[in-house]
Formats: sequence, C-alpha cells, structure tokens
Amino acid sequence: MNRSELTPASHPVDGVGTGPVPVGYHQELRRGMGGFASFAAGFSFVSILTTVFQLFGLGFGLGGAAFFWTWPLVFAGQLLVALCFAEMAARWPISGAIYQWSSRLAGTTVGWFTGWIMIIGQILTVAAAAIAAQAVLPGIWSGFQLVGGPHADPSVASPSGAQNAVLLGCVLLVITTVVNILGIRQMAAATSVGVTIEIVGVIALVLVLFFLPERGPQVVLHNTGWAAEGGYLGAFLASSLMAAYVMVGFDSAGELAEETHSPRRTTPRTILRALVISGVGGALLILSGLLAARSLTDGNLAAGGLSWVLTDRLGDVLGRLLLCCVAVAVFACTLAVQTSGARMIYSMAREGALPFHRSLAKVSARTGTPITTSIVVGVGAAIALLVNVRQSAIFTALSSLCIAMLYLAYLGVTLPLLVARIRHRGTDRLPDGVDETGRPLFSLGRWGTLVNTLAVLFQIGMAVNLLWPRAEIYDLTEGTWWLQWSALLFIGLSLAVGAAYFLARRLHHHIELRHVPHTHLEPPTEAVPEPA
Repeated sequence: MNRSELTPASHPVDGVGTGPVPVGYHQELRRGMGGFASFAAGFSFVSILTTVFQLFGLGFGLGGAAFFWTWPLVFAGQLLVALCFAEMAARWPISGAIYQWSSRLAGTTVGWFTGWIMIIGQILTVAAAAIAAQAVLPGIWSGFQLVGGPHADPSVASPSGAQNAVLLGCVLLVITTVVNILGIRQMAAATSVGVTIEIVGVIALVLVLFFLPERGPQVVLHNTGWAAEGGYLGAFLASSLMAAYVMVGFDSAGELAEETHSPRRTTPRTILRALVISGVGGALLILSGLLAARSLTDGNLAAGGLSWVLTDRLGDVLGRLLLCCVAVAVFACTLAVQTSGARMIYSMAREGALPFHRSLAKVSARTGTPITTSIVVGVGAAIALLVNVRQSAIFTALSSLCIAMLYLAYLGVTLPLLVARIRHRGTDRLPDGVDETGRPLFSLGRWGTLVNTLAVLFQIGMAVNLLWPRAEIYDLTEGTWWLQWSALLFIGLSLAVGAAYFLARRLHHHIELRHVPHTHLEPPTEAVPEPA
C-alpha cells in the first residue's frame, strides 16, 4: 500500500463508521495498561531526572546560566509536535506508532524509512539512557567506579569514566531486558513505581534547592559560566542539546497503544500530559540548580552537573539519598525506551518489513510480549556502547546523534500530516469518529494547519542544529575529522543500508497495512498499579 490512507473513503476513522468493517490486526499483545501506566511510559522515556542530571553539566558548560532559555524554546516546539501526535494517536492507536502514522499518511515507502530511522534512533537512545547510570551511581557510592578504582575520575569525558559508563550501562541493559521479557504488567508496574518515585524526587529536589539559594533568578539573564570565545549564538544553540535530548519520547504512549485500555481516549491525553509535566518540572529543576550551586565559575558545575550540586549543598547522606531517586529514574527511563523500541520493531516485522520478520513478530503466548524484539534492542544498545568503549565523547556524541534521528523520524510524521492537511483543506482533513466513550476524537480543528506548520519548521531547525558537526559534541580529540562528521556519516550509511534492503526485497510492492480495530475496553480495577 504505497499510498496515503487519507482518501475520501477513509472517513470516518477505521472501525467507527457504519459500513462493512475490514479485517484488521489480531489482538496478540495483552492490554494491561491503564491511564497512569500509559502516562508513565511517556514520562519515563522523557525522564527529567535521568536526562537533566545526565546533560545539565554539558548544557551549562556550553552556554552558561543563560542556557536555561533553551528549555522553554524547545518545550514550546515539542508541544506543537505532541499536539499533532495526539491527533494521530486518537485515530490510529497501534504499536509502532511513528512507522504506522507515517505509512498511513504518506504511503509505506515513506513510512518504512521513517520507521527504519526510528528503530536505529531508539536503539541508540537506549544506549544513551543506560550510560546515564555513570552520572549517578559513582556519586552514590564510589565502589560503582569499577574501572580504575574508587579514586579514578568518574566524569564521562574521561577515559576511566567513559569505560565505566559502558560497563554499568551493559549491566543495566541486562536487567531491563529481563523485565521486558517478563511481560507488560511487570513493565507497567516497574515504570509506574519508577515514575512515582521520580515525581516525588523532582518535587523534593526543587523544594530543597530553592531553599538554599546562592543567587537570585536573574542569573538566567546572563551567560555566567560560559568561558568560550567567539559569538554566543553558536554556544546557545549547542547548549540546546540538553533540552532537545530531554523532551523526546512522549510518543511512547502511542507505541504501547495496543496494550492500553481505551487507547483512543487515553493515549492522546497521556502524550500531552507526559510532555507538559516534564516541561514544567524540568524548568524548575534547572532553575533550582542554577540558584543553589555554590559557584558558577569554578568549573565544578560544568564538570559535575546537578550531582555535584546535591552532594555539595546537601551533604553526603541527604545528597546520596536523593541521588537514589535519580538512579531509579535512570532504570525506568532505560526500560521505557527499550519497550518502545521493541514495539516499533514488532510492528514493522508484523508487516514483513524487516529481516527475520517471522521471528521478530512472534508474541509469547505466556507473557503476551514480543520477547525477541526486546532482546534485539538490548543487544543492539550494548553493541553501540561496546564499540565506543574507548571514545571519550561517547556521552555527547550518542546523545546528539540519537536525538537527531528521533527528530528526523518525528518529521516523517508531521511533514506528511501537514501535506495531508493542505491537500485536503476543503474537507475534514483528518478522519473523524468517536473514542471508546462515544466522545469525538481529539482534534486541533481549525488550528491544525498552523500548529502543524510551526511544528515542522521547529523540527527542521532542531535537526540541523543537532546534526551540525561541532567538535565539542562529536570530537573531543579536536583533530579527527570523521568523528566530527560522524552523525551525518552514520545517518547517511544507515539510509544507504536501509535503501539497499528495501529495494532488494521490493518492499514497496509487498507491505499492506491492515485496519486498526476500534476498542471499547475499560480497564479492570486491578489492571494497572496506581500510585499510593
């Protein structure tokens, strides 16, 4: 089906109309997630504790205190994207959401390449999330610094820190893979507990740090702490990597739609809720860290980030207790990203669109989860870490590359959606219909085209910014050209390999997307663990 589903015949949305209902996907995955678990999946992927702790030092080091303003700018842009995704989630609640939405909007060729880029980006994101353990665990107990011993430099920019990050990351990947294999209920329970602890931790951190100010909030009006030479604009754009890295993954609720009760009603809300709560919480966390840091100019904040602020201002005991909350968030984040990637591979394999698709599309009759895809994502992330074990730029390079790939994949949805809106501007533009409770599906209405246009412009700008060959991001050796250009080279190679497989298998003639059935399932009271 190398064409868009947005034809006149596609209205109303699949499964809501009164005509004959086509044969759709068979329900193989188990629906074990309610509203909070769906929110937890998206919030865990974003995971402000994990990602802000992971890259706060980098953002501050690149842009000084004024890097704070990259946060609201990126949040505004991603909110536009999330609004577009909420419309898609209401109409096509299905695993492999990014691939499925792109395919149904622009045809399976565009959709396949979007899904291909998304899979690679998600695997790299799992790797980047896993090595965030290095930003936390050695701060809790020096014994976690296994490479070089407790007195070795734990900074991820150092050889000992980078190698230890790979070791800790691989151990974490083993744990998250086992949890994913056990089943969706275990995964939902783990992320729900993790998110509850993370939200409590964020509130506690913000309150404690706000009561220990060293300076006023006007600090964000200056670039104090920025020590580089040259114009500030380039430094400000580079520092936006932190915000860009944090505020992705809210679409994870869509990836798990086939395992969510009442997904047409639940998923759009949880996509938006995960991003909004993360945006507000992250802004307060960054601001509180800037206010409470003992010094902005002695190099400690750039080198140690928020972990240094906690242990320096709160003392070893309380600081380490709060770092334990961050460690839980790192686990939940890695688990959620891995689950999302596994569902993307499963969705494409179910269409016969990937190598070894028969094995990848199998769902365990015992657990109701695609076990093989979870293992593939875990092993792929571990390989990404191991091949970079001696690369001191592993943190920054992986972070920037994986997020750039996710931005490109997101663009594979929003750009075709904008084209569809313009092409069908004389009609209802998108399929209409009702959710599981009989209410109209989430819609942007007459604001859709404007919101969509601004979202596309933002995504293009951020993708260029993230892929820009900055030595301070991709090449800390300052003399290896292929490292500096590694992001563009890697994406080009990925697309070339994907194109070779796509053409060899003639997938543009063989992929046929099926109908997305409507559900009227309400969650049983015991289905999802809710926070106490």
